[in-house]
Amino acid sequence: MADLAARLLIVDDNKVNRLLLARSLTLQGHQVQSAENGRVALEMLRRAAFDLLLLDMEMPEMDGFQVMEQLAADKALRDIPVIVTSSLEGVAHVVRCIELGADDFLHKPVNAVLLKARVDSSLEKKRLRDQQKALVERFATSAVAADLQQGGFALGGKRVPATVMFCDIRGFTSIVESQGPEETIDLLNTWYTLMFEAITAQGGVVNQMIGDGLMAIFGAPLPVAEPPLAAVRAALEMVEMIELLNAERATEGKPALAIGVGIATGDVFAGYTGTQERATYTCVGDTVNLAARLEAHTKAARRVILVDGTTRIALDGRVATEPLGAVPFKGKSAPTEVFAVSPTG
Repeated sequence: MADLAARLLIVDDNKVNRLLLARSLTLQGHQVQSAENGRVALEMLRRAAFDLLLLDMEMPEMDGFQVMEQLAADKALRDIPVIVTSSLEGVAHVVRCIELGADDFLHKPVNAVLLKARVDSSLEKKRLRDQQKALVERFATSAVAADLQQGGFALGGKRVPATVMFCDIRGFTSIVESQGPEETIDLLNTWYTLMFEAITAQGGVVNQMIGDGLMAIFGAPLPVAEPPLAAVRAALEMVEMIELLNAERATEGKPALAIGVGIATGDVFAGYTGTQERATYTCVGDTVNLAARLEAHTKAARRVILVDGTTRIALDGRVATEPLGAVPFKGKSAPTEVFAVSPTG
């Protein structure tokens, strides 16, 4: 069902055509604005959100074809449905409009009944596209959604420099045993909400949620100015949020939470893995394994945030760290220099 409160923009240099179309669409329950040429229309589209564009082709200053080329080149506007309303004859003109992204083509004079059917159809398709985008962003994070929108989906990946973070809740099994399943789910949802906020605020992408743990990537799929610094800042924010949460839990007589965070920097192989029907964005490689080992080592080291030497060098003294010496990790041919980050930064 089409949205009866949809915002429509009519673009036509003929004032009579604009008025007649506007009257017809207003009677259908839509909010209608008009522009006398393509240049004005683009200015309006960039200032406010519209659900549908009804576009004439033959106009001064900027014709309809030029408008559609501008829309296609603008990531913020390319998904606006366009119905061409034109007196141009010939299949070639119709084909060109469709190739430029038009959803439909109506010859002038426009039949009111046909106009309503085409507008309703275009708005319904837009509603479905918007729902699909919302679902992608909900389950894939905004960064992955942006990557999909820019480059589309394809299994496989590429080698990129990035910083990887692993984090989990310490003593979670004991907490679970002391409370009911509903309270456990509520706790996990609260924890994930706080951790996601800290990570995404620094440009990171949470690509795995494993029980009481998570994995995040900084620098892929979208670039981050300084992935190591962003990851460490996110970790410090995560620790601060846990402290605030614990203060609240204490007033309710609930046990305090503790987390462990491991961060490593280096090349990873990042991309989409799975099948054409079900896939996820992730990364693999030695850097990923090292970040996981560092997170696990926080228990033995009795520290909250551990980083590798590459990450420490990239911090360039902007965050205080303490050397803990070389640690032999499984899968590593030589011991790894480990550094603890002070929660006070």
